[in-house]
Amino acid sequence: MVHSFSFEGGNELTTMGAAWFVTYCYYDKIDKSENRWSKLSTASNRMSVYRRTAGLHKSFLHRVLEMSCLKLDKNTLGLSGREVKEMARQLLEEAF
Repeated sequence: MVHSFSFEGGNELTTMGAAWFVTYCYYDKIDKSENRWSKLSTASNRMSVYRRTAGLHKSFLHRVLEMSCLKLDKNTLGLSGREVKEMARQLLEEAF
């Protein structure tokens, strides 16, 4: 059973994955050379959810900052939880 985040848009963030969301948002808003998000075979489906949830992105980033680094470490993109959170902080400071 997949855990779903229990906040507005939580199901959508679960579908994308928190780390994937942050890396794609970073690519979209700050650095087009960030491409780790593209390595997943489900990237096109996740991009569709990303576009559909544009109004929730700032909220999602705040939620990511509240998440456990240990849980964020479990992503399949090769990022540490600390790196994911640092990217989320930078996005909030520079893009929102």
